[in-house]
Amino acid sequence: MPKFLSDEWVAAARQIRTELEAADEVPDLGLPIRLNLDITGVPFEEGPVEAHVATDDGLDIELGHLDEADAGISLAYDTAQAIFVAGDANAAMQAFMAGQLKVTGDVTRVMGFQSQLQTADFKKLQERFLAITD
Repeated sequence: MPKFLSDEWVAAARQIRTELEAADEVPDLGLPIRLNLDITGVPFEEGPVEAHVATDDGLDIELGHLDEADAGISLAYDTAQAIFVAGDANAAMQAFMAGQLKVTGDVTRVMGFQSQLQTADFKKLQERFLAITD
């Protein structure tokens, strides 16, 4: 299985998205948010990885930054994987309190997104992500 955020993982996540669209089961995650991610400590890359999360219509996790994001988050690879794949609700708060997760832009939108991560629809996505992740 591919490592989180590798090209192979992103392709598998896209496939999940395609399957959900085909079945008309794209989850509604509430108020849309567009986040740029700067992820450090990626085990298969020399430097940080730029990625983004967008919930405009379901959930997209892709490599590269968005031109118009609501906020940006800098965090460690292990924390990002704990949040988006394992569904660890406390990982973001613990990293933030320890100064290991930094937010730029609209902090209130990021806090709202943390609530979205606890919805039943997002939990279903996390289960699918967990099944494709090394």
